[in-house]
Amino acid sequence: MAKYDKADIERRMQGAIESLKGDLSGLRTGRANTSLLDPVVVEVYGSMMPLNQVATVSAPEPRMLSVQVWDKANVTAVEKGIAKANLGLNPMIDGQNVRLPMPDLTEERRKDLAKLAGQYAEQSKIAIRNVRRDGMEALKEDEKKKEISEDERKRSEDEVQKLTDKYVAEADTAASAKEKEIMTQ
Repeated sequence: MAKYDKADIERRMQGAIESLKGDLSGLRTGRANTSLLDPVVVEVYGSMMPLNQVATVSAPEPRMLSVQVWDKANVTAVEKGIAKANLGLNPMIDGQNVRLPMPDLTEERRKDLAKLAGQYAEQSKIAIRNVRRDGMEALKEDEKKKEISEDERKRSEDEVQKLTDKYVAEADTAASAKEKEIMTQ
């Protein structure tokens, strides 16, 4: 049975891009975006839980996020979780809600966020290259087992490299678009 599976390699590379897009959507630009709070975890009921499992996040205004906590006993835990996430936001408790006004981004903070977007893209490209390496190793193994010929291996290696180039370019495009968005908001 051949180990090389082009569809699996493409699926894994696409997964790296989806992960990158998720990471980039969490980066703060000048506008309130509910996905900004996706990485926040809160300590409630003796365990760590994602914020979206203890509260509803909404953006009632362009520069304000509102967190509706379901259990009144968890309001301070939610506030601490948001503060610990180091997102540059100041949570304000308002009854069972936690309001998060979005401060203006300083030039220094914009540069930091743009740099972070570049780091996310680099992590994604490393993941894509690791998938390429796995594909190349599978092809060499298949050739050793005499399941494919040398010509087939070389042809398939070219396909894997083309997929790699395509997804690396996609990662660069997504990161540069986000950097541009951060710097111009």
